[in-house]
Amino acid sequence: FFIMSNNKYTVLITGANRGLGLEFVKQYALDNYEVIACTRNINKKDDLHRLQASFENISIHTLDVENFLSIDQFAKTLTKPIDILINNAGLYPNSSFDHINYEAWLNAFKINTLAAFKMVKAFLPHLKKGELKKIASLTSKMGSIDDNSGGGEYLYRSSKTALNMVMKSLSIDLKPHDMSLITLHPGWVRTDMGGPNGLIDVDESVTGMKRQIDKLSIKTTGQFIAYDGKKIPW
Repeated sequence: FFIMSNNKYTVLITGANRGLGLEFVKQYALDNYEVIACTRNINKKDDLHRLQASFENISIHTLDVENFLSIDQFAKTLTKPIDILINNAGLYPNSSFDHINYEAWLNAFKINTLAAFKMVKAFLPHLKKGELKKIASLTSKMGSIDDNSGGGEYLYRSSKTALNMVMKSLSIDLKPHDMSLITLHPGWVRTDMGGPNGLIDVDESVTGMKRQIDKLSIKTTGQFIAYDGKKIPW
């Protein structure tokens, strides 16, 4: 099931086939982690598979975080300890007061909020066996109530605010297991989701977020931090 190597640590990354997820895969592979790259659809011609061809420590697996049964099945199949879980998969549904799709709103909560919780719960046994015991979830400053001066974007904002609260509670509940959690704002990044007008590139964002994950400890668990290390008000 796994390519065996001498890597000391293992990281599991969701939404690994493009954008920030793909860059996380690249940077952790370069750092000699065993990288479990999870993607909804396997496409052997995509950038993830091209990247895998250069690294023996990347394994690619089908995982649709929208399908909770899929998460449970993958967790049962996986026997390897996990040191870092990165909840990267997410979606950005556009919305305004005059254009609300309630089904899309529920789906935003399922993928951006519930799926992240489900990933933590399903892979908690693997994380307990790992050495680092770290969980990082990608959120957004748009999920900050304090920072909301623009209004609108009800679906995305509310699902990320909920994610922040879920991860804050988990940071308290999992502290007795020496588990450290962080919610990360990646910045406005030039990706398919962030668009071409973003302020920073993918590599700058992920380099910064990876630095915050490296610094994460049980003493700093439960924080909402930007890629550049700045604390974000809830």
